[in-house]
Amino acid sequence: MERDSMGEVKVPAGAYYGASTERARQNFPISKLRLPRRFIRALAQIKGVAALVNAELGLLETRLANPIQQAAEEVEEGKFDKDFVVDVFQTGSGTSTNTNANEVIANRANEVLGHPLGSSRPVHPNDHVNRCQSSNDVIPSAMQLSATVAIHEELVPALTYLKDVLDGKAKEFMPVIKTGRTHLQDATPIRLGQEFLGYSGQVERSIERVRAAAEELAELPLGGTAVGTGLNAHPEFAQRVCAHLSRRTGVALRETDNHFQAQATLDAVLSAAGALRIVAVGLWKIGNDLRWFASGPRAGLGEITLPEVQPGSSIMPGKINPVIIESMTMVVAKVLGNDETIAVAAQSGSIFELNLMMPVAAFCLLETIALLAASTQNLAKQCIAGIKATDRGPQMVEQGLMLATALAPAIGYDAAARIAKEALTTGKTIREVARERTKLAPQELDRLLDPARMTQPGVETGAASG
Repeated sequence: MERDSMGEVKVPAGAYYGASTERARQNFPISKLRLPRRFIRALAQIKGVAALVNAELGLLETRLANPIQQAAEEVEEGKFDKDFVVDVFQTGSGTSTNTNANEVIANRANEVLGHPLGSSRPVHPNDHVNRCQSSNDVIPSAMQLSATVAIHEELVPALTYLKDVLDGKAKEFMPVIKTGRTHLQDATPIRLGQEFLGYSGQVERSIERVRAAAEELAELPLGGTAVGTGLNAHPEFAQRVCAHLSRRTGVALRETDNHFQAQATLDAVLSAAGALRIVAVGLWKIGNDLRWFASGPRAGLGEITLPEVQPGSSIMPGKINPVIIESMTMVVAKVLGNDETIAVAAQSGSIFELNLMMPVAAFCLLETIALLAASTQNLAKQCIAGIKATDRGPQMVEQGLMLATALAPAIGYDAAARIAKEALTTGKTIREVARERTKLAPQELDRLLDPARMTQPGVETGAASG
């Protein structure tokens, strides 16, 4: 039997959480979803460093600060994950999760000091573990810290790996000349390597965007306490905590210069979600192109082959499907849903001095980063690294009607269009019709219709064979 400000509560024997957490556990039997391990880790890091800083500032006795730090480090390592029992769908400020952390750390600190669980003495969850803090600045800080670290540790390395694989394929496929496509219709020739170079460029810019998002997330609301005024917090507290956290995490963190906007909104989180949305949409485009290129193997485009990773049908023998790409597109669908949830949380949850949908925003943001990182890594390793070019693309170049584009400067757009239409109706090639309908010398015609030259305007590559 334990007690909080509302009275007595029965708490399971052996639980490191306390009365207020037990109330929250009973109040929110909504789902089995809990805030991710990364979030709890970041929350514990904040609590441990807060105890250190409070001791430095003379606000907390060393005899209490040391066991609080030890307990926080154990929470950071995951030793008490089973005691974080509050549902994601809880109080909108995340107060229940902050209280959960305070109680677990206080109980463990008291245990280290030789006192029983639930005693709240000598370490009190509010008076000591939560000193200079409020749920209103700690929870968004934990959200932003965990997301910043996740971007740097998970997503950027995964995207960098994907870019490296795409760069390798771009180089490998640069000699392969094929028909380009716009509007799903034949266009002028392009090198397969140039298409992969485009994918690499998408990913490169995605890396830049998520790094910029992480930089914005690194501006923490810590120190604003209840409404941004910093009531009950030492004026040096947040700055010192950010400095210690920067050394611990390897990420440059800083106190916000405007606590009122930092606590009242989820703008930084919404901006990060937008950057992640762009990453997801870019992956969708890459995956869609690849499965179109690999469609077939006989009734489709068949310009590349994807690695065969598993049988594709329970009824059609020998069928192989682009399942790695399909997995990735489902991740993209989930990411886009998370982005919409974060948008609603940012739009509807910001009321006066506080956003009241922080837990679900934190859950969605961290899930998005984790899913994108894992799916990106898997796409690169299981699919793109094993792509091979077929002969189908080069074989179809001479049949392409948009070769007529190269004739337009010499004979005019209308004459080139007539040649393209005649080639379509007769089944002849552009080269064959042009020989019959123009006065271009054979050497000049071959020069103009050289597919390699068309992929590198201004670079003479030598005439293509007729």
